[in-house]
Amino acid sequence: MDKILFVVGNSRSGTTMMGRILGNHPDVHTFGELHFFGQLYSPSRASQAVGGTSRSRKKGISESLNEPEAVELAAKLLCIQREGYRTHGNPRRFREEARTFLGALSEYPATPVALFSAFLCRETAQKGKSIPCDQTPRNVFYLEDILRHYPQAKVINMIRDPRDVLLSQKRKWKRRFLGGTDMPLKETLRDWINYHPITISRIWHTAINAADKFADSDRVMSVYFEELLAQPEATVRQICDFVRIAYSEALLQVPQVGSSSGADKPAQLGINAARANSWEKGSGSGEPELSSAEIYLCEALNAPLMKKHNYPLVSRRPNPVRLAIDILSFPMKLTMALLCNLDRMKNIRETLKRRL
Repeated sequence: MDKILFVVGNSRSGTTMMGRILGNHPDVHTFGELHFFGQLYSPSRASQAVGGTSRSRKKGISESLNEPEAVELAAKLLCIQREGYRTHGNPRRFREEARTFLGALSEYPATPVALFSAFLCRETAQKGKSIPCDQTPRNVFYLEDILRHYPQAKVINMIRDPRDVLLSQKRKWKRRFLGGTDMPLKETLRDWINYHPITISRIWHTAINAADKFADSDRVMSVYFEELLAQPEATVRQICDFVRIAYSEALLQVPQVGSSSGADKPAQLGINAARANSWEKGSGSGEPELSSAEIYLCEALNAPLMKKHNYPLVSRRPNPVRLAIDILSFPMKLTMALLCNLDRMKNIRETLKRRL
């Protein structure tokens, strides 16, 4: 495998759109969100319970897997890829396919990162393509691990105005009614619980900082969502040069689906420039969907990074009552979000440390 592509960035920053653009290339197979790092396997050497007993052991990202562990990890990857990250069922149904996959390998994957690489390679080859592309946004928090373990990796980091990210996350629970009809009700509820202006603003801050550490790397390219919308051809040409694949106009023909601001239009292809600066435009009735308090909190928490990345501040005076409500509700909403997402964290302490 000559190269592996990783599309990363804060959630709701255009990572899915970028994955679809790259997936239109005849050599690139774009996966769904796999969440290998952090959820299926933790890069940290954290203690994990074994066999339901009180005994624990150290298991890090480079430690050898035994056969049952390899089958279990492969089954989870297959289940997520086949059925979708947010809609997948029980991975046990994929154990037999996992054993077949592992048995067909010329070299048994001794470590989780080796198994993941073999999985990406096998799935991509089955699609008749040669370059795998993982589009898991939160991999931005694992860039050091990705670049160390995959020397052939190229990373495209998506950056978007945090106020637009805030609005998109606030609306995300509506996806069930905008075309995401297969979305389980529990995922809609999880999206609603996850939203709080302080939480979302803080995660944007840590995601930007995580990527900025690799700004000088020749293997990491940052792409501004607003520039992609305003100048799609020029931006995608630069990405193709970075990845070293040929550009064609077909790359831009992506379906207009997945937005939290309007119904899916799968038959309508192309880049929708109207998605830029949605936070300023308000709803269809003209009323702003982000309150002055939400905008104030977002800018207060992210002002230096927003200036660094050329997002101008509006310094809007917040409604004091709404601001007080947002601040006082934060501990409760954060606790609810933590409890709601425990099943998505392989190592709770490590995940919270990286993201918050």
